[in-house]
Amino acid sequence: MTSLTVIPVPGHGAEDVVVATSGPDRGSVYTGTDDGAIFRVAPGGERIDRVAHTGGRPLGIEFAPDGRLLVCDARRGLLWVDPAAGGVEVITAEVDGRPMVFCNNAALAEDGTIWWSDSSTRFGIDRWKDDFVRNTRTGRLLRRDPDGTVAVVLDGLAFANGVALSAAGDFVCVAETGARTVVRHWISGPSKGMRDRLCSDLPGYPDNIARGSDGLIWITIASPTDPLVERLQRGPMALRKLATRLPDALQPQPRQTVRVVAYDERGTLVHDLDISPAEHGAAYHMVTGVREHEGRVWLGSLHESAIAVYQG
Repeated sequence: MTSLTVIPVPGHGAEDVVVATSGPDRGSVYTGTDDGAIFRVAPGGERIDRVAHTGGRPLGIEFAPDGRLLVCDARRGLLWVDPAAGGVEVITAEVDGRPMVFCNNAALAEDGTIWWSDSSTRFGIDRWKDDFVRNTRTGRLLRRDPDGTVAVVLDGLAFANGVALSAAGDFVCVAETGARTVVRHWISGPSKGMRDRLCSDLPGYPDNIARGSDGLIWITIASPTDPLVERLQRGPMALRKLATRLPDALQPQPRQTVRVVAYDERGTLVHDLDISPAEHGAAYHMVTGVREHEGRVWLGSLHESAIAVYQG
């Protein structure tokens, strides 16, 4: 039997999810909403607590070994959040002396190195469609070393989004939403410094990605491929700009879907969960966050005031 359970949270746009794997709140799920709140959700959804407020718009969330949360805040940059005390500390808000525009998602290495994405150098979260349709390709993969040094690792990405590390830490992946690919940057080994793709020609537009407890790289498909968007992205810039200036109701819209895929570290597709919420008596769409933990797949959504969990 399979099930999809939707758990409402007291805030809109529970974009990402992360599961506590140790400590007193083991199994609890953390998410952030567009009002700046960070919530802790008990494993069964029976209790929800607001543990912090970033003062911005939290997106990607990761756990650090000391129990703090590493939060990518689209407005404030890279943050440490203490869920026990509610404290918020800015790690970095600038790259090369310029403020980040769209801090999005991160992965934390065992040695303390932070890898994260800045989706665009031109448009922030309030104008994400502008960057997506205009296909500015100004997204970046960034790295912060334990000594505080920040470097641009990859640039020219088509809306850089989710970030995940391999189990061995020998490569880091970043999703290119606009190109429907997941790019891989090799950190060590014979291919050190090289760039290739973990997967390409995805069945829709990837958002956040995460390595699961099963070792697989899980990828959200926020919306199926849109032929109109594909044509616009290849068209003249004047046409792309015109499309983003239309009233929102006339612009291309994400199609409603609940879909996540999982690849092994060789780039082989292992799971393709194309879920119909209606078949489970639920209403949910536009999955942007995913965490596989001990056989359960937790989901977040940019457009929902809820998280969800799927068990196959």
